[in-house]
Amino acid sequence: MSIEPTQVPNVLIVEDEMILRMRAVDIVEDAGLCPIEAINADEAISVLESRSDISLLLTDIQMPGSIDGLKLAHAVHERWPLIKIILVSGQVKPSEAERPANSRFFGKPLGVEQMITELKTMVGAGALQIVPTAGDWTLDGASDAARASPSRSEQEVSLSAENDSLRLLLEQAEIDARALIIQAGIDAEQRSAADKLQKLILGELHHRVKNTLAMVSAIASQSFRGAPSIEHGQKAMEGRLLALGRAHDLLMQVSWADASLTHTLSSATEPYDSQGGRRFHFNGPDIRITSVAVIALAMTLNELCTNTTKFGALSVPTGRVEISWAIDELKQRLRLVWTERGGPPVEPPTRRSFGTRMMGSLGQQLTGQVSLAYERGGFVYALDVPLGSIAAVA
Repeated sequence: MSIEPTQVPNVLIVEDEMILRMRAVDIVEDAGLCPIEAINADEAISVLESRSDISLLLTDIQMPGSIDGLKLAHAVHERWPLIKIILVSGQVKPSEAERPANSRFFGKPLGVEQMITELKTMVGAGALQIVPTAGDWTLDGASDAARASPSRSEQEVSLSAENDSLRLLLEQAEIDARALIIQAGIDAEQRSAADKLQKLILGELHHRVKNTLAMVSAIASQSFRGAPSIEHGQKAMEGRLLALGRAHDLLMQVSWADASLTHTLSSATEPYDSQGGRRFHFNGPDIRITSVAVIALAMTLNELCTNTTKFGALSVPTGRVEISWAIDELKQRLRLVWTERGGPPVEPPTRRSFGTRMMGSLGQQLTGQVSLAYERGGFVYALDVPLGSIAAVA
């Protein structure tokens, strides 16, 4: 795709969750504005110090790093008072007094139409035009003529139903927690302490559910955005949600602690290994990796698996995939390589699809680099990251 040469306001997006960051990028582009990405406050400050054309800061409040999004907003307001600010969060809701002057707050998941309207109101209507080129293609290989997004009302109905179900889940969780405390026969003094613990648990549950709902909303939007039909979009969304679910199942097994890299890879690829034919081959030392890395790798491997079963090595009986990784102890880096062999001849794509964007975001998420090589004999994906950004602390 190409962008018509015109001056448009720039919006700095600060979000550490890669899928939610990609969703925010889409919202900013749909508002006709130009997105600039950062994964934490430190990177955002570096961006702001290196350029003077940022009109608005859109930042999550909960973020890793030296400062959170709220402190970042105050720092930006003090140093660059002309920059407008939008704060978002799925857990906390700062009061007007806690926010910088003239800033706005939105809870997650983000309401698309409301966000677009607010962006245009705060910055002014943008002029960014996304112009598809003749060679544009989707991950499914569909032509532009076939691209047709489902109506927004259909997506909103689906997400509204999902939201209602999750709200009921939270309410039932609270009822169940109280019932368990009563059934346990806890006395008044102990019950006071138990009530405090219950509130902490329910608060964490509420945060996790809302964050998951925001990810579901973002995945749905991305899946339908470039789909040639509603059916294609539904299948793509289903596959991505299943991959997210498998990652969560894996983390539940270890109580959301560190997980095995080998187990993460095998769990993500198992559904695509036709009848246990061992078409995936692993080679590398097993290490414990963080929960963030588990989810990111699971989602990326789902994109790779989906693509190879449709167009790559696993689309033919003789194809296979080799996943190897090694640790450079001197440089303290990990390099993981996905190599396809025995498939049909590879043709380089002419357009960056959602899958390609996700793989690139993974590299940024883990402060590493991603490379894609469309070699004639087989597609090769490589991820090179600092060991400290993926390995769990011993």
